[in-house]
Amino acid sequence: MLDEIVSLMLETVYTRRKVIRIAGDDYPAELVKSKFMKLNSSHIQFVIDCMHQNTTKIRNIKKYLLAVLFNAPNTIDSYYTALVAHDMASGVCLSQEREDDTL
Repeated sequence: MLDEIVSLMLETVYTRRKVIRIAGDDYPAELVKSKFMKLNSSHIQFVIDCMHQNTTKIRNIKKYLLAVLFNAPNTIDSYYTALVAHDMASGVCLSQEREDDTL
């Protein structure tokens, strides 16, 4: 999966198009390229996590990945904040701490 993501990022960064469509909206190619060049390993891991947790059928994987990569810098913090809040509310963190204490 990592190779596919890197390949898609390279394809996008090296395109000669002036406009790139992402999630139904047209963006200047330079904006998209700039955002992709700023992605780091945390963003890529976030994209992979999103792929693993997705339970709906993805009809166009290339478009889906483009959208997730493009939005990753804007959504990563909220995603992990919500995940922690969910785990805290459901007691996942507490049960993990109890397991660690018994070891």
